[in-house]
Amino acid sequence: MNDNKFKEVKDAKWESADINNVGIKFINNRKKFKIRIIIYSIIFVLIAAISGGVSGAYIVKEYYSKTNDSADQSLIGAKNENVQTGHASGVSENSINRISKIVGPTVVGISGDGKKLLDQKIDESGSGIIFDSNGYIVTNYHVIEGDSKVKIRLSGGKILDSNVVGTDQKSDLAVLKINAKNLPAATFGDSSKVKVGDLAVAIGNPFGQEFEGSVTAGIISALNRKIQYGGSTYKVIQTDAAINPGNSGGPLCNEKGEIIGINSLKLGSDQNAQGMGFAISINEVKDIIRSLMSTGKVSRPSLGIYGQSVVSEKNKITGVYIKEVVPGSGAAAAGIKPTDIIIELDKKKIIKFEDISDILDKHKIGDSISCKILRNKKVIQTKIILSDITAKNK
Repeated sequence: MNDNKFKEVKDAKWESADINNVGIKFINNRKKFKIRIIIYSIIFVLIAAISGGVSGAYIVKEYYSKTNDSADQSLIGAKNENVQTGHASGVSENSINRISKIVGPTVVGISGDGKKLLDQKIDESGSGIIFDSNGYIVTNYHVIEGDSKVKIRLSGGKILDSNVVGTDQKSDLAVLKINAKNLPAATFGDSSKVKVGDLAVAIGNPFGQEFEGSVTAGIISALNRKIQYGGSTYKVIQTDAAINPGNSGGPLCNEKGEIIGINSLKLGSDQNAQGMGFAISINEVKDIIRSLMSTGKVSRPSLGIYGQSVVSEKNKITGVYIKEVVPGSGAAAAGIKPTDIIIELDKKKIIKFEDISDILDKHKIGDSISCKILRNKKVIQTKIILSDITAKNK
């Protein structure tokens, strides 16, 4: 019995010890479990980070691959365009390149009687612009003045005879015609939209055939300049693009390759300054071309007088002293006489002769305008009907 009790007691102790041992083992497993969770979490984070990095790299690679493909296509297109336009592959074309390519073929060399003509080589006296594909050319009047025969040299080198369609000495413009079709023709722009600081490109044949097609560039320096020459007033565009002998009659272009003016060296000949070139604004030219092509001349409203600006002592009287009245003119019909002084016209005070031209530019033939004259210290008011006087200014 005692032995059994002892055994029971012993077994009980061992059972208690086993329970304790089991408890100890349970506690140790729990700690290991927590460690495993931490390790697994770290591994998961690392895997997620690696996976995210790989995915991100793949996306970036795909994106830049597409971008580069697109860029490559653009470059291919640009290269092809450059090849088609005759430029080296990969070199972009600037504004002046485009302008010279567009306008250059429309610029011609012009030579008249007495100019050197040897073996079909012409020393051009000026330039011109093909404005109609059927062979119509505009140039300066002074380029062909006094010539009975005018030869045209096309940009390709071909030389053709031309006929004079019409001339206008006052505007210094002339229209010529050659027997040719399907010629490259220039596009006229709108000079009223030109701004100071805009790009300006002049093209012409300075100093003759050897330098044909020369291109000079600058900016628009000023607008609506009034230049007096040969008794006429020219409204011109001023530019610092070089305009040399032979450039007269050639184009002044904007950045679109449109003609905004007709260059005239003559108008700048009295300025004696560097970087001052002048061009007749194309909006003035358009109306004159239409008149020359339809009638061969330009009809302008006129008073029918010849005179000069006068100022009395102490500037009490200013006006235009009338030296001659054209018979049959509006002035003659209104009773205007030599020695009269026009002091007011169209309700505007007259200070100098150019004031009359400015007023007439706003009217047309047949308009009736008011006029005040001073005769023998008396002011006489009358009306003058504007007429077409084509006689040369005296």
